[in-house]
Amino acid sequence: MEIDQLKEKAKEARKLVIEMLAEAGSGHTAGPLGMADIFTAFYSHILKHDPKNPEWTERDRLFLSNGHICPIQYAVLALAGYFPVEELKTLRKLDSRLQGHPEKGRLSGIESTSGPLGLGLGQASGYALSAKIDRKDFRIFCLMSDGEQDEGNIWESAMFATKYKLDNLIAVIDRNGIQISGKTEDVMPIEPLVLKYQLFGWQVFECDGNNIEEFIEIIEEAKKVKGKPTVIVAHTVSGKGVVEIENDYRWHGRVPTKEEAERFIKELN
Repeated sequence: MEIDQLKEKAKEARKLVIEMLAEAGSGHTAGPLGMADIFTAFYSHILKHDPKNPEWTERDRLFLSNGHICPIQYAVLALAGYFPVEELKTLRKLDSRLQGHPEKGRLSGIESTSGPLGLGLGQASGYALSAKIDRKDFRIFCLMSDGEQDEGNIWESAMFATKYKLDNLIAVIDRNGIQISGKTEDVMPIEPLVLKYQLFGWQVFECDGNNIEEFIEIIEEAKKVKGKPTVIVAHTVSGKGVVEIENDYRWHGRVPTKEEAERFIKELN
C-alpha cells in the first residue's frame, strides 16, 4: 500500500475513533488519535498477519501495553477486516466484544489482555523468549505509553529482554509527553529516556511517530538488529488531527460530545 493510501486510512481510523467514543460516552481520546499513524502502519504494512486466519501460527504478535488506547486498535482491526466496521459502535457497551481495555479471547486480532499499565513489556518479553526457544521466525512487537515508564516492572522486563538477547522483540514507546494528570515531565520525569534504555542494553531508535513513511523505515532498521532487543521512541502529538485536542492532557480520558464529534470529523475531512 502506498504512503498516501496509508495516510488516508489513518485519517479514516481517526474519524472512526471519534465516532465510537462519542457513541460510547466514555473512553480515551488523545492517545488513540495520536497513535493512528503507527497502528495503520502496523496493520496495513508492517505486520505479518491474516485477518481471515487470525490464529495463523506464523503471524507476528503485537502486544498493546497501554490498553486504554484500544479504540484505535479496534478501528484499525475493523478496517483490516477482522470484524465489521459497524461493530465499532458497540464500544464499552454491555456484552460487547470491544471492551474498554482489550481482552484476549474475546476479539480476533487481540494478542493480550491489558489494562494495568506496565505489564505489556513483560508479557511480550516472555512470549519472545518462548518463540526463540521454539525457533520461531515471527516477531513480537510491544506498544507502550511514555507515562507507564513510571512503572517499575517496565525496567525489570527491560533487564530480562537484554539478558536473553531478545532480538525478535521490538518495542515502541508513544512519546507524546502527556499522561492523565499532566505533562509527563511534571508528573514523573522520565528523561533521559533514550539513554536509560541504552544503559539497559537495548538498541534505541527515535522517529516522528506521526510520519508513517519514517516510522516504517525505522522498523526496517530495527529488524536488522541482532543480539539485543530494540525500542523505538516515537514522538507523537496527542490528539493528532484535531487542533482543539492536540497536546492537551485534559483530553487523555475525556470523550467528545455528539456535537463536538461532528465538528472534529469535519476538521479531519
